[in-house]
Amino acid sequence: MQRIKIKIKLGPFLKKRGLEIAPLCAAVIVWQIIADFAVKNPFILPSFYSVVLSLFKLWRIIPLDIFMSLLHFGIGLALAICVAVPIGACMGWFRRVDRAVDPIIEVIRPIPPIAWIPFAIIWCHLTHQAAGFVVFIGAVFPILINTYAGFRGVEKILVEAAQVLGCSKNRDLIKSVAFPSSLPSIATGIRIGMGVGWMCVVAAEMFGVSRYGLGFRLFQRFYFLHQTDNLLLYMIILGLIALILDRAFRYFVEERLFRWRAGIVV
Repeated sequence: MQRIKIKIKLGPFLKKRGLEIAPLCAAVIVWQIIADFAVKNPFILPSFYSVVLSLFKLWRIIPLDIFMSLLHFGIGLALAICVAVPIGACMGWFRRVDRAVDPIIEVIRPIPPIAWIPFAIIWCHLTHQAAGFVVFIGAVFPILINTYAGFRGVEKILVEAAQVLGCSKNRDLIKSVAFPSSLPSIATGIRIGMGVGWMCVVAAEMFGVSRYGLGFRLFQRFYFLHQTDNLLLYMIILGLIALILDRAFRYFVEERLFRWRAGIVV
């Protein structure tokens, strides 16, 4: 009876997720074959089996490194949202603000986040705030630009309808019309900013902004000790965490917040 129940429960899950799981399994098999029979050098390409063994060796320190990296990521992303959304909204809604702030934004935006690492260390020393600052630099501009595009793209007919119904002040129009209409663009900006910010976490930790985290362990420990199996393990962990963060955000946005926008899914 228990076996029948397990089959009944696993059947719909495998049918739904099989298209996602099968390519991953195939990639692992190909990876193992190439590492064992083509490369034959664990320093150049560790096998999947050796990476799994590294997981069991490092299971004590991995949770702490993940927590630290997520802490740095959360600090930077939260600050980026708090700064980018108000500035982007004002630039998109008020022409004068756009003309005044846009040159400053366009001068700072092309500067790589890595270039800010020395100042992060000088201003914040080797702290969580220093790593969060680098993440902030990477995440703030995608959120700001998408927020700006969302507010600038509010349909005129919606504004006119709100004015006819008595919503005449800018504050009321922003609250009742512009912000709800811009939420999809803001969510897109946050999703892009999350991806850039997660890469910046690794870069900041690799270059010594923090003494903890996945990036710090990846570069400062495993790279210099030529432990490529541990190196590859942490690379996979970085990718999996990024996947989980993205899927969680998409679930919240698409399945909860914007269910009304669901289109035709093939």
